Amino acid sequence: MRSVTLEELEAWGQALGERLRAPAIVAVSGDLGTGKTTLVKAICRGYGVRGSVTSPTYSLVHQYDSARGTVYHVDLYRLRDEAELTNLGWDDIINSGVLILVEWPERAGDRMPKDVVNIRLAHDPQADSRRIIDVDSTVVEKSCWA
Repeated sequence: MRSVTLEELEAWGQALGERLRAPAIVAVSGDLGTGKTTLVKAICRGYGVRGSVTSPTYSLVHQYDSARGTVYHVDLYRLRDEAELTNLGWDDIINSGVLILVEWPERAGDRMPKDVVNIRLAHDPQADSRRIIDVDSTVVEKSCWA
């Protein structure tokens, strides 16, 4: 676990995006306002996505292209239960062999693959402008800190 500013979170996310190799799934969890979408944007930037990266809260899935391949950005916040994943084409997305970034992964329940990069964000109780980041991964190095 580490306490970071939003700028440090973005720099770390960009470094992670530069190091990630598809197929990979990154699951980003945390309360509202902890910086999940900020982190996803930084990962996309590091992965080479040049277009606008926005939260798919209402559409649930956005697809981005980069020179390194396709990126799926999935936001499961609005799901009522994991059965709704079928309507999203979840199995096709998960098995697509590309980079997949999932916000609110806990809403996928048992349908979330186990071999993912788990990133948990929280507000730092010591400083409003900082976030606690906790990375649990068997897929990539934990250390992307400059």
